[in-house]
Amino acid sequence: MAKCFARVGSKRPRVAPSEPPMHSLDLWIKTLHILAVISWMAGMLYLPRLFVYHADAQPGSELSQTLKVMERRLLKGIVNPAMVAVWLTGPLLAYRLGYFEAPWLEAKLALVIALSGIHGYLTGLVRVFAEDRNRRPARFYRILNEVPTVLMALIVGVVVFKPF
Repeated sequence: MAKCFARVGSKRPRVAPSEPPMHSLDLWIKTLHILAVISWMAGMLYLPRLFVYHADAQPGSELSQTLKVMERRLLKGIVNPAMVAVWLTGPLLAYRLGYFEAPWLEAKLALVIALSGIHGYLTGLVRVFAEDRNRRPARFYRILNEVPTVLMALIVGVVVFKPF
């Protein structure tokens, strides 16, 4: 059985032919980019979930006050810095690897711009909740919670499959 896997594994190229070899610095940039994406997405998925709970909380209640603190800290401490790191490391990596000529990168950038727009919308909602001005039901935020998920799946698909 081990010989079977050894033969299969030995026929695969170490680097895909269409991919340029990566230098050590590029690997570090890519590592930082992936970590930033994970952090950004964690926050983008959790923030609307907090809004679900906050929409049902009585304004001025202890729960509402706690959720305001959680939302602000999540946004300022994780989501915003992670997005900045994504936007710094992503284009740098694309430039260093020569991907700006790749058509799939245009699709990825369009989707990341859309995700950044959702980020801006969520930022506005943090302000709305902080000022006790929410008028939307929890169901709205449950649906909104799916938007970053769909964008994330599309971005990953474009990066992995490079369809164009």
